[in-house]
Amino acid sequence: MAQMAAAGDLYPTSVTLIISAILAVWATYALSGAGVLPPLPFLRIALCAITAFYLLRGVVFEPMQVWFPGRSASFWVWSSSICFIIGVIHIVGLRQIWTLFPKYNS
Repeated sequence: MAQMAAAGDLYPTSVTLIISAILAVWATYALSGAGVLPPLPFLRIALCAITAFYLLRGVVFEPMQVWFPGRSASFWVWSSSICFIIGVIHIVGLRQIWTLFPKYNS
């Protein structure tokens, strides 16, 4: 990716922008679930899906190495660990917010 970006290819920039936009939306939903922002549409479903994605991404790094070859083992270990930790943090947050505020249980 770095070599493609250095060569002026737009693919790395496009992929980075898409990933950062997705993560920004997910962060907005997390802040909404935490009560920092007003409730967003489909909050419960979105937070559960986001949490599931993070956890799944954290545990399926072995098959992903086959699907996306060319990345180092340290990339897979670090990125998978980070995703798994974020997923666990989301589960803890979901459990706390839905226990403290039953209105989110609907």
